[in-house]
Amino acid sequence: MKFKLTLIIAFITLFAANAQNTPCLEKLSIFTESAKIKNYDAAYQPWMSVRKACPKLNNAIYVYGERILKHKIKNAPEGEKTAFVNDLIALYHESMLNMPNKFPCGKTEAKIGQLMFNKKIGTAATQFNTFDKAFKKDAKTFNNPKSLYTYFKLMVGLFDAKTKNFQELIDLYTIVTDKIEKEQKNYSGKKDALLLKEENGSITVKDKKRLKSYTSYLTAYDQISGGIDKDLGDRANCDKLVPLFEKHFEENKTNIAWLKKAASRLAHKDCDDAPLFVKLVETFHKLNPSAKSAYYLGRLNQKKNALANAEKYYNESASLHTEGFEKAKLYYRLAIMSKKRGAKSKAYNYARKTLAAQPSFGKAYLLISGLYASSANSCGSNQFNKRAVYWLAADVANKAGRVDGSLKKAAAKTAANYSAKAPSREMIFSEGMAGKKITIGCWINKSVTVPSI
Repeated sequence: MKFKLTLIIAFITLFAANAQNTPCLEKLSIFTESAKIKNYDAAYQPWMSVRKACPKLNNAIYVYGERILKHKIKNAPEGEKTAFVNDLIALYHESMLNMPNKFPCGKTEAKIGQLMFNKKIGTAATQFNTFDKAFKKDAKTFNNPKSLYTYFKLMVGLFDAKTKNFQELIDLYTIVTDKIEKEQKNYSGKKDALLLKEENGSITVKDKKRLKSYTSYLTAYDQISGGIDKDLGDRANCDKLVPLFEKHFEENKTNIAWLKKAASRLAHKDCDDAPLFVKLVETFHKLNPSAKSAYYLGRLNQKKNALANAEKYYNESASLHTEGFEKAKLYYRLAIMSKKRGAKSKAYNYARKTLAAQPSFGKAYLLISGLYASSANSCGSNQFNKRAVYWLAADVANKAGRVDGSLKKAAAKTAANYSAKAPSREMIFSEGMAGKKITIGCWINKSVTVPSI
């Protein structure tokens, strides 16, 4: 009897809730249909009704609401824009309050900070504090490249205005660059998995959309990384960084985290000529031999031109890393070192190791392409075969653009340059080579099929 009574009460409660929500559900359907076809003006009134009456009904209130208000901001008369901007900020707050799982504070408060910055709302300090609060509360979802860049840019402005000190500037630089690297690792890993699926022919339409999205994010992170370094510029050169870390060395000489951070900052700004860097690295390696300390020892040896030792430490560092992203950076460095020494075969092998660790590392393809092209005169048995090497070089250059969107223009230009140096249609015809396979000798040891004419 008690169970039946409970069931009846639950049914009545559910019925009452549905009855109460019926007008909201109807208007929800109306505004979502209008918003889907981008008729945001028609969507506005029914959306406002649902937003006020049933704020927890559906996340479409906030997803489409953001689009509706952005449309209003763009198209409203100048005197009405501010009200819509303020309402969008209010909507962001409402989304976090009513649906915190769908709209996490790191991501959403960063949107508020970006809107304040874009529309010049408040002072630089209040804009910065909005970003700072978002990052400190929820760094995990604060991952929009543009917002990360704006966050640091505001810090630079406050430092120049002498309202933030040098230590605060360097601390935020460390935090933001570490965050960017973490996101690059994340998206690189996802992209590499999809590139492997593409290579074996199992990629889906959905996967292709994801691949495009991951490529876009990686390109954006690469761009803001360069922008942040440019903004920091001489504000944190070696003359300023070395005394800062020297001052705190004694109190931190057993603090592995501090030693790691200090060595990283000095290495990033090419301060590895400083005696302090040697002291930091040797202390760090003694306390905690690791992939990072081996890398720094590699850098020290490379600076001293002790290249055999540098190669040894870089390989050790690569073997200790578990992430393909980190391994790839080291193998690429080794490939560049080998290329500069004229060891083309070794440079090629390290470039292949780079791509095995991270298939989306487009620069490695460009390196291989250049190695092929520079060997054209020495790896062909006759003039036609020598020039055929450029087909290989062009093909590999094109791969760089396919796996790394940020290299698309450079890769296309390089490939076009090499293609122009390959045998012409007339040469193919006169030699009777159309459709034939040529084996390229020496260290390249590859075959290329001559295009049909």
